[in-house]
Amino acid sequence: MKRAININVNGTDYTHEVEPRLLLVHYLRDLLGLTGTHVGCETSLCGACTIMLDGQAVKACTMFAVQADGARVTTIEGLARGGDLHPVQQGFWECHGLQCGYCTPGMIIAAAQLLERNPKPTHEEIRHGLEGNLCRCTGYQHIVEAVAYAAQKR
Repeated sequence: MKRAININVNGTDYTHEVEPRLLLVHYLRDLLGLTGTHVGCETSLCGACTIMLDGQAVKACTMFAVQADGARVTTIEGLARGGDLHPVQQGFWECHGLQCGYCTPGMIIAAAQLLERNPKPTHEEIRHGLEGNLCRCTGYQHIVEAVAYAAQKR
């Protein structure tokens, strides 16, 4: 039996009838076409599906869309404002914080929350803040430098 949900995603209100078992990551990708949120492990280990839910970084593969009813969601597509990249997005660009790009949206969302909580993190604090997000391509140094760059630009 489907259930009606209302979710604000990247500043736009959406109402859909969904199956209660539909994961939030699939709602975003399949119903809304926001494919920047990636499906990696589907067990919450990799962090590729990280989004902001009411200002908190969460893994969209671990919750159902019905659990987000009434919430405000920000995906990687919603971080840029008026054509200007978010400072973390700019940092990833300037500091080569990505290789294949698969983990990048989740890393950027997690880093954005980290900088909201701690505007001037040390490199160690950045590494700790990104622990729930895995990159299989890099040694993380460029990612850490990208977040540090963003902290300086904010």
